[in-house]
Amino acid sequence: MRAQLTKALGGVRGVIEAAIPTAGFTLCYVITDQLKLSLIVGVVAAVVLLIVRVAQKSTPQFVINSLVGIAIAAFFALRSGKAEDAFLPGILYNSAYAVAMIFSIVVRWPIVGFIIGSVTGDPTAWRNDPGIVKLCSRLTWLLVAPCVIRVVVQYPLYLAGQVGWLGASKIALGWPLQVAAFAAMIWVLARGRTPLRGGSTGGSTAGSAPETPAS
Repeated sequence: MRAQLTKALGGVRGVIEAAIPTAGFTLCYVITDQLKLSLIVGVVAAVVLLIVRVAQKSTPQFVINSLVGIAIAAFFALRSGKAEDAFLPGILYNSAYAVAMIFSIVVRWPIVGFIIGSVTGDPTAWRNDPGIVKLCSRLTWLLVAPCVIRVVVQYPLYLAGQVGWLGASKIALGWPLQVAAFAAMIWVLARGRTPLRGGSTGGSTAGSAPETPAS
């Protein structure tokens, strides 16, 4: 499960690549106070990362995601002429994502289960094992936390028009927070035992722990 989760989320490189264009935009704006120049820097960074991925013949999925993100931010900012609006899509996205993930936990279809299922090729097989459902719920809470933290910190700054602090928080709460959440997920998987019933995902166990008979 650790290997499957790492592949689905792109590992540390995928998380970093998803954040670099936005980091480039925010740093440039804080330094230059030039909205258009900062947007160009963000787009160019994403394009360079995309070229590197293509040259290495590796999946460009996470770079494309960041390119789409910076394009949406540019649309919002250029439409209003306000730099703080470049951060609004991220705030809305994190809010919606947090609500969706919490809802998935409440109805016992945690999103992490689908992430793992997308890698194994069977998106719902994990649902047959209550232990895996519980584990995926815990892992999903760890993905919820960064989204909630970003909204709580950034939305008041957005309302106040504090572009500099928005930029700083975007960087501080971007990939470092995501990597921390990812590391916490790996730690949970490494320390726990979650036996899988035969036929679920080949009889392997989370954390590579041997399955013990029920007492």
